[in-house]
Amino acid sequence: MTLPDLDDLIAEVDRTCGTAHRPGGQEQPDWLALLTAAAGVSGQLQALADDLVEDYVEHCRMHGCSWTDIGTALGVTRQAVQQRFHAPHKRYAPENMTDGLRQAMTHVKRAAVQHRNNYIGTEHLLWGLTAEENSATRLLSSAGASPAEVHRRVGARLSMGASQAAERIAWTPYSRKAMAIAEERAEEAGSARIDCDHLLLGLARIDRGVAVAVLSEAGADTAALGGGGVEAAGLPASDA
Repeated sequence: MTLPDLDDLIAEVDRTCGTAHRPGGQEQPDWLALLTAAAGVSGQLQALADDLVEDYVEHCRMHGCSWTDIGTALGVTRQAVQQRFHAPHKRYAPENMTDGLRQAMTHVKRAAVQHRNNYIGTEHLLWGLTAEENSATRLLSSAGASPAEVHRRVGARLSMGASQAAERIAWTPYSRKAMAIAEERAEEAGSARIDCDHLLLGLARIDRGVAVAVLSEAGADTAALGGGGVEAAGLPASDA
């Protein structure tokens, strides 16, 4: 993969900034508009770079690397790397979930434990969401995918690990982001609790990870999933 150079990034700023150039080329371009667009591109690159490093830090921790070793690899102190990457993430209590999502979460945890995985990835979440009928499976059907086929495909992606410590199972960055999006979707829908379809939408919205790859393979319209829910699809209300 060839990384973009400065000329590539400047061209992207010019392309995305629709108000940057004056008609006819008679006047100076709108430099402030270009600066705003450049800051936006820079922010996207920084967020992607942060995601890249965070993903590998998570994998290092999963495979037993110490915070001291990780800090050395990144050229910073153990304290600095812990402050950056070990901030406690929000935990979602059962009372914040519908009955359907709580049931799905039991399947999620069971999949991780049975496969001796010391992490919960997007594949585990999708496995749990498709283990039995709920608002997520109904939404999948409306998006053109068979929930049973999705469940089979994601099951084939689950691999055996070597973890024996079920109580130490941690969520990966993509899984945490999917859950955060699910909470936002629940709030937008006026629901006090997060449901299965909200989490499915979160998995589709991040557009990265095993789950979204499986959804695409199974024929789900991930673009539609990213923009709607059971209400938008005209499906029955969830058990919120």
